[in-house]
Amino acid sequence: EPSAPYKMVVAVSPSILRVSLVMAAHAALFHAPTHSCAPMVRSRAASLQLSAAVLETCAEPAIRIGHGYDIHRMATREEAGQPVIISGVKFDGSDAPDFDLGCVAHSDGDVVYHSVVDAILGALTMPDIGQLFPDNDPRLRGADSEIFMEEAYLRMVGRGYRIGNVDVTLICQKPRVNVEHEGAQVKTLMMQNLARLLRCDGTRVNVKARTHEKVDSVGECRALECHVVLVLERDPTAAPHPAVAEV
Repeated sequence: EPSAPYKMVVAVSPSILRVSLVMAAHAALFHAPTHSCAPMVRSRAASLQLSAAVLETCAEPAIRIGHGYDIHRMATREEAGQPVIISGVKFDGSDAPDFDLGCVAHSDGDVVYHSVVDAILGALTMPDIGQLFPDNDPRLRGADSEIFMEEAYLRMVGRGYRIGNVDVTLICQKPRVNVEHEGAQVKTLMMQNLARLLRCDGTRVNVKARTHEKVDSVGECRALECHVVLVLERDPTAAPHPAVAEV
């Protein structure tokens, strides 16, 4: 044995502490307290409250991570029947410089909004955008993709989450988005639209844009695509919700 007295310091992670608390509550409930956890539980009523509180915090993780991807074909404006719309910005001379091609899609074909929606749904382990909004539904022909964003937002807050941050990577040879139109930066408008629809601060949203070096359909201006990675964080002001997937 050591000749001098010493102290032992034990580091306990939050997950281990949660397990210990659940074990203590369970043991007290069945009148069989464990050796390590018995001092933590004073009564059966306290154990029930403790168990409920611990299970409640374990119902949903503190953060969830989602990834979304979308690609749409581009064609002449006449064939597409609509302009290119990216993150709510129309490339028809109104919000952004006029672009001679349009986006071929059942809805308005907004690749950024669609990718964000799928990222949120994926993070929540819910059905993807194609299942919720089928491309053969006549009611959705030419639909404004803000409708999809609103549905994703409601599902997110319904599960007790809010946006941690959103990172968008837009890939298109054209139209150019790092440009100014009528005194406003086009890419800034895209980020503002996302922050507005997701009810979050603009500092939590980023949009990056790059070309595809004239390679394949995207590089040849026959398509545009988008990747989104986002983090959802538990909203401390939200009521607890069970960790279940909804349809």
